[in-house]
Amino acid sequence: MSSNQSTVDFIVEQMAGAGEVSARKMFGEYGVYCNGKMVASICDDQLFIKPTETARSFIGDVLEVPPYPGAKVCFLITGDRWDDSAWLSEVV
Repeated sequence: MSSNQSTVDFIVEQMAGAGEVSARKMFGEYGVYCNGKMVASICDDQLFIKPTETARSFIGDVLEVPPYPGAKVCFLITGDRWDDSAWLSEVV
């Protein structure tokens, strides 16, 4: 199953406070870039942030799962967090 464009557009808009945020289609899903660097993936309408120690400290208790089979684990950011653009931008 692939992600809906509306989901991708919403997440990118919510992250705009982090810098120049864009999404690129990759293998049927999306890579999310901030200032030219890949920082997240959107797969099956779920947001996965690349893990960093800074993000881990900011998020606190975080669920780490792979965005797709065989991928490295990432931080799963649940949909209830997407509405807080300041928080989402800070994570990025």
